[in-house]
Amino acid sequence: MKFRLLAVLLITVISVFALGAVSAQEPAEGVLVTADWLEQNLENPQVRIIEVSVNPGVFERGHIPGAVNFVWHTDFVNPLERDVVSAERFQELLRNAGVNNDTTVVLYGDTNNWFAAWGAWIFNLYGFDDVRLLDGGRVKWEADGRVFSTDVASFQPGTVSISPANDELRAFKAEVLSIVEGEVPGTLVDIRGPAEFNGEIFAPEGVQELSIRAGHIPGAINVPWGQNVREDGTFKSIEELRALYAGLGIDGSAPIVTYCRIGERAALTWFVLRELLGYEVAVYDGSWTEWGNSVGLPIENPAGTVWGGQ
Repeated sequence: MKFRLLAVLLITVISVFALGAVSAQEPAEGVLVTADWLEQNLENPQVRIIEVSVNPGVFERGHIPGAVNFVWHTDFVNPLERDVVSAERFQELLRNAGVNNDTTVVLYGDTNNWFAAWGAWIFNLYGFDDVRLLDGGRVKWEADGRVFSTDVASFQPGTVSISPANDELRAFKAEVLSIVEGEVPGTLVDIRGPAEFNGEIFAPEGVQELSIRAGHIPGAINVPWGQNVREDGTFKSIEELRALYAGLGIDGSAPIVTYCRIGERAALTWFVLRELLGYEVAVYDGSWTEWGNSVGLPIENPAGTVWGGQ
């Protein structure tokens, strides 16, 4: 009996250290954190908070205390090459933010965590697995009346080492075409709204048109990103999400590729399908901007719209 009690105590101690001294209950097996959890860990040196908001000036007007700012347009992508950030640049950014190999990184942002989810995808792409999203993002934090700060946090340079990109998490145009032509198994999930999917519009209202064709990739299943979340922006339960996708024939039995217009909304659905449901999923970050502008690639366009422009 004493031996069993000692064993239980030992396992408990090991578990605490394995979490890097991160306390409090976490949902979804450590890939999501609640606002309560994050508030309890604001002073935890093992936790680094990163805001990834797309709207200019949001971070500067106030952010979660201790957060550092990553700008999607310049930090998570290479705008000159229309590509993801390089491993060397990404490692530099993380070290400047004080991130070590044993750091727990929590990402959050505006617009329902779209760009924060892209950040989570980038972290995983480069082999940094202990990255989590704040459930509900910036909007939920603010709606709860939690504290914001305008102080600029600074940290001692970190020592994190980034791995080469894991291309299993990223789909390229040729791979998507192989799925369309039936050469390899796969399910394409278009997470845009029905009007975009059907070719009635080229982009959501107020968003720049980047494609000269409207419609969707042949064979894609339309599951708008908003079906993943509740009214307050938090994710639906695992059971609800699994049922949602199973009802559309998406159960993880075949590899999945998500896409949208430029990749950020697709990253949110990637997070749901891979991180929450455990399916094999890649992001086609070229998305409709690449596919819709490529000569010779097939599209489906029920609305019959054939040209964008002014």
